[in-house]
Amino acid sequence: FLGAGKPPMYGDYEAQRHWQEITYNLPIRQWYFNTSDNNLLYWGLDYPPLTAYHSFVCAYIAKLINPDWVALHTSRGYESQPHKLFMRTTVFVADLLVYIPAVILYCFSLKETSAKKKASTCALCILLYPGLILIDHGHFQYPLSLGLALWAVLCLSHDWDLLGSVAFCLALNYKQMELYHSLPFFCYLLGKCFKKGLKGKGLVLLAKLAGTVLVSFAACWLPFGTDVEQIMQVLRRLFPIDRGLFEACMFSSPTHCPDKVANIWCSLSVLIKIKNVISPRTQLKLSFAVTFLSLLPACIKLTVQPSLRGFKFALVSCALSFFLFSFQVHEKSILLVSVPVCLIINEIPFMATWFLLVSTFSLLPLLLKDELLLPYAVTTPAFLAVCLASFSILEKTSAEDLQLKAFSLSLKGYVSWFKSFPRIVRSLFLLSLALMGVLSVLSAAVPPPQRLPDLFPLAVAVVSCLHFLLFLLYFNVVILWDSKNRGQKKIS
Repeated sequence: FLGAGKPPMYGDYEAQRHWQEITYNLPIRQWYFNTSDNNLLYWGLDYPPLTAYHSFVCAYIAKLINPDWVALHTSRGYESQPHKLFMRTTVFVADLLVYIPAVILYCFSLKETSAKKKASTCALCILLYPGLILIDHGHFQYPLSLGLALWAVLCLSHDWDLLGSVAFCLALNYKQMELYHSLPFFCYLLGKCFKKGLKGKGLVLLAKLAGTVLVSFAACWLPFGTDVEQIMQVLRRLFPIDRGLFEACMFSSPTHCPDKVANIWCSLSVLIKIKNVISPRTQLKLSFAVTFLSLLPACIKLTVQPSLRGFKFALVSCALSFFLFSFQVHEKSILLVSVPVCLIINEIPFMATWFLLVSTFSLLPLLLKDELLLPYAVTTPAFLAVCLASFSILEKTSAEDLQLKAFSLSLKGYVSWFKSFPRIVRSLFLLSLALMGVLSVLSAAVPPPQRLPDLFPLAVAVVSCLHFLLFLLYFNVVILWDSKNRGQKKIS
C-alpha cells in the first residue's frame, strides 16, 4: 500500500489505523482537536462522526486481538502481517455487510432485468468494477458511504422515501464527499412532494422527510451536540477551505501529487497557473459558481419531472459536475461518479462501460504509486471482457441504445452525419481504448524526461478530463431530452 514503511506518514493505511488508535484511547471531545495526544498534522480525523464511530468499533476488536495495534503513540507506523490481514478483513466485512448486498438487491429489483440471469450478470459487472476494487483493497479505504448511498437509491426505488433518507443521511455522515449526490436526492424528493401537492399529501411527505433528516443528523452528532465549539471544530476539519483549490490532502506528501487530478482546474493549470493568478478566495467563488451552473439543468429537470430514471442519471451528472469543477477534489472522488454509472449499466451498457474504464484509467498515477500495476493490468481487461460478453456493448451504439433518439430527432435535417453515428461512436471508443493502453504502458515502463518529471501523470489527467467533459455533455443531453420517463411508476 502507498507509503508502506516510509516515515513520517506511512500512507492511507496508517491513516485508518491511526484513527482507530485515536478514537479508542482519547475521549470524544478530543477526537477532532489538536492536543499533545492528537497531532492533527499526523493524519488528524477529517471525516464526519460515523467514520470516527466505525474506527472506534474496529479499534475495540483490534484491542481484543492485539493491544499493540492501537496503543497510543507507540503504534505509529505499525505494519505487521497479522495487522494487515485484520485491516483488510475489516474492509471485506464492510463489503459483505453493506456494499455487496445493496448491489445484488438493486440488480434483482430492476424492472428492465426481468430474468434472473440478466440481474446476476448486471450484479457481476458492477462488483467487478476495477476502480472500487483497487481503491478499497489496494489503496485502502472503506466502501461504507457508497454502500449506504446505494441502499438509499434502493429504498427510493421502492418508494420507501423515509428509509432512503435515513440511509443517505448515514452515508453523508460517514463521508462528506457524499455531497456529490445530495442535490439529486433533494431535488427528486422535493419534486415528488410537489407532484403530490404541497397542500395535501405532498406537505405531509415534506414534513416527514424534514423530520427524518433532522433526527438522523441529530443522532449522528449527538456526542458533539452539547458544545458549539465541538461542532464548529468538526466542521472546520471536514471543510478546510484554507488549503486552497488543489489541496485534496491535508498536507503535501512526497508520495502523493494532489495536482494531477483529472478535473478541469488541474488540466487548465497545464496552460495557466491558476494558483498564481487567482487568489484562494476567488478560486473558491469561481469553483462554486461553475459547479452550480453545470449541475443546475439536471437539478431543475429532476425537480420539475421527478422520476427514478431521471434521478439515477442526475446522480451521475451532478457527481461528475462536482468532480470536474468543485473545490479540493481527490483522485478517488471519481468513484462517487462511477458507482451511479454502475446503476445504469443495464440501460446504457456501452457508455457506462466506457466511462468505468476511463474512471479506472484516471486513477493510474495513484495506482502506480501504490504499486498496483499488476492488479490494474489484470482487473481492467477482465472487466472489459465481462461487459463485452454480458452486454455485447459494441452492438449497442445506435442513437436509441444510447438514449439519444429524442435528441437525434430534434437534430434531424440539421446534422447529416447522424446516420453514421453508431460507427463513429465505436471508432472513438476503440481509439480511446488504444490511447489509454499506450499511456498506461508509457506510465509504467518508460522513465519521463528529466525536464518533465510529471509528463505522464499530467497526460493521464488531461486525457481523462477531456473524456469526462464529453461524458458530462452526453449525460446532460440524455437528461434534458428525456420526456418519456420510460418504465417509471406514476407519482401520485
